[in-house]
Amino acid sequence: MSILDSIVARARKHASHIVLCEGQDPRIQQAAARIVAEGIARISLVGDARAIAECASQGNVNLDNVQIIDPQSSSLIPQFAETLYQLRAAKGMTREQALQAVFDPLCFANLMVHSGLADGSVAGAVHTTANVVRTALQIIGKAPETRTVSSFFLMLFDKPWHPCPGGMIFSDCGLVIDPDEEQLADIALAAAESARHLLGEEPRIAMLSFSTAGSASHPLVDKVINASKRVQQARPDILIDEDLQLDAALRPEITLRKLPASKVQGRANVLVFPDLSAGNIGYKLVEHIGGAVAIGPLLQGLNRPTNDLSRSCSANDIYYVIAVTALQSASNNQPP
Repeated sequence: MSILDSIVARARKHASHIVLCEGQDPRIQQAAARIVAEGIARISLVGDARAIAECASQGNVNLDNVQIIDPQSSSLIPQFAETLYQLRAAKGMTREQALQAVFDPLCFANLMVHSGLADGSVAGAVHTTANVVRTALQIIGKAPETRTVSSFFLMLFDKPWHPCPGGMIFSDCGLVIDPDEEQLADIALAAAESARHLLGEEPRIAMLSFSTAGSASHPLVDKVINASKRVQQARPDILIDEDLQLDAALRPEITLRKLPASKVQGRANVLVFPDLSAGNIGYKLVEHIGGAVAIGPLLQGLNRPTNDLSRSCSANDIYYVIAVTALQSASNNQPP
């Protein structure tokens, strides 16, 4: 069974409720209909009910088993407006501003998740990443004891020429531009949990750099080394190599030459990039030249699952992000 098939199968067992705020987008509708038809999750579409129905009719999409919520006529508006006011009053929001804001489908969907009326949300087919993340931070908030919200891509290697078939976590490739050593450690710890939940494997982390085991001396290398030490102090059970060049992270024979004492031994399944430039370029190179499948950007560190989409995404991309979100919500709801 492939990793994606495994994610879908595990998500199906939990029947999570995922809310989508871009209900008038044909790709969202197609993905939602497929998710419900296959019993992977329950879906609510938020938006103008008439426009959603017209779009579905034009696209011949069956939304009979998909809940459609129109904020303009929802009885939840007074409750949500008060909730939003309480969340944002310290930042200067008035009750009147809160009442206007909750009619926005993105805000409404996040309030559904915050209030426990949905288990997770997916947006970004229309909204920018900045809007998706900002709204999630304002309404859903960070998970307890989380200092840094970051992103990752689930990278899947399923072509005959891929030397390491299977999946990997690439982080952070979409959110934190220039993490300091504390943030980089947070990213690594969150990515480790993402690997455990989605790949079903124990994480093996490579903290990427242009240096391996101190072969170069530079403040950028020091940042990676110090972040690695923070991870080891917080989670001594996790396998992690400090500053590591990419070839040493993935090729055991190279690791043996460059870092004989490696804990990961050239079999990393989590790549932590030193900054957003490296991460964003790295995942796109692997996707567009290497032929890997990239699912994301997915968010980590929030109190409840909320995931972003690329605005160039396909219905198939959305389908898998919904499945990942459903699985994340199942893990999120497990007792400690």
